[in-house]
Amino acid sequence: MEYKVSEKIQKKFDTLTKDAKVQKALQFMEDDQNEIIDRQIELTLIPAPTNHEQKKAARLLEMFKEEGLTDCHIDEYGNCVGIRKGTGGGKKVLVEGHMDTVFPLDTKLEIVREDGFIKCPGIVDDTRGCATVLSTIRALNAAGIETKGDIQFVGTVQEEGTGALKGMQYYVNHHPELDASISVDGPGFQEITYEATGIQTYEINFHGIGGHACGAFAKVANPIHAAGRAIAKISEIQVPKEPMTTFAVTTMQAGSFEAVHAIVPVAQIRFNFRSNSQEELEKLRKKIFDAIDEACKEETERWGMDTITYDVKHICDVNAGHQDAHAPIVEGAMAAAEYLGCEEPKLGNGGSTNCNRALEAGLPAVCLGMGADYDIHAHMLSEQFKVEGAYKGCQQTLLLALLCAGMDDVESIIEK
Repeated sequence: MEYKVSEKIQKKFDTLTKDAKVQKALQFMEDDQNEIIDRQIELTLIPAPTNHEQKKAARLLEMFKEEGLTDCHIDEYGNCVGIRKGTGGGKKVLVEGHMDTVFPLDTKLEIVREDGFIKCPGIVDDTRGCATVLSTIRALNAAGIETKGDIQFVGTVQEEGTGALKGMQYYVNHHPELDASISVDGPGFQEITYEATGIQTYEINFHGIGGHACGAFAKVANPIHAAGRAIAKISEIQVPKEPMTTFAVTTMQAGSFEAVHAIVPVAQIRFNFRSNSQEELEKLRKKIFDAIDEACKEETERWGMDTITYDVKHICDVNAGHQDAHAPIVEGAMAAAEYLGCEEPKLGNGGSTNCNRALEAGLPAVCLGMGADYDIHAHMLSEQFKVEGAYKGCQQTLLLALLCAGMDDVESIIEK
């Protein structure tokens, strides 16, 4: 179905883009591309795996101060914060990119320029988001633009993996004054994420007595066998295609080579499941834990000697979330994508981004940066960033931030 921006939002967007200062800011972003990429590279070369973002945060904080932001600080959770004050009467807007990457501290970080690409682990996800935040600040300053509402620029922590978007969760929960949230996660401008995929991740430890592989045979139940039964049962669970729902047992650990002739006392599995529907997520959770209960019971009854028990560690929990595809912030993002030359902007089908936590907090929110017309090799050592036209992602962020915060001639599109 063709997406059409409402007349109300389109009119505000057209007024915004006719403003001479806005045009100056857009042109500045194009002209400033090499400077921003230099900052992107500098930040990329600072290792920042989840829970180890401190050095990157310290440098980003210096950059915020250099650009004249006020109240620059690292908050209690580790997020890097700077404020650009408005003139008053507008909406308070968050513009953020996450600082952490998926690469360990000892990963070799080397910049390679090749065929129009810059290659390095973390060059895109999400150092480009942090660079876009900086680009937006610089363009506003260069063009002398005053917004009505304050814009809070933030580099967030703990977005990836077991970080579970907790930096963003902390920030939005501690800033109830916010009226809207814009996350940037990637270099694109063609796809807008406006919904949240629910995520749950668990660790299960199966416990038994253990013993010699031969001597204890038929005398004890086997935790590895219980784990195997559970995995087999989980693998047979049926889930709907719509709403998108997935599951996977992702790790299994037990024993050691040295104890290869032993029945282990503990076996461990981890699993992750997701859905764009919170209802389906909870249904799936019940099915998975029913499978684990059955597996333990069956392994126990198979031998009739001891009882297999299990404990649960809850690693990650992110609620599924929804907002209308024609919410003003979504329409504003789509209008910006069209304006910048995307013939068919796309709405993302759910997603695992910091937008999840903003929606969870009740904020109108989108995540930009998706839909680049090339494979960025995200989370791979071959991660790559395309230089040509990269400024357009920055321009989209600027335009949406202005639509949300409001200007003298353009009232905010946020109705909250």
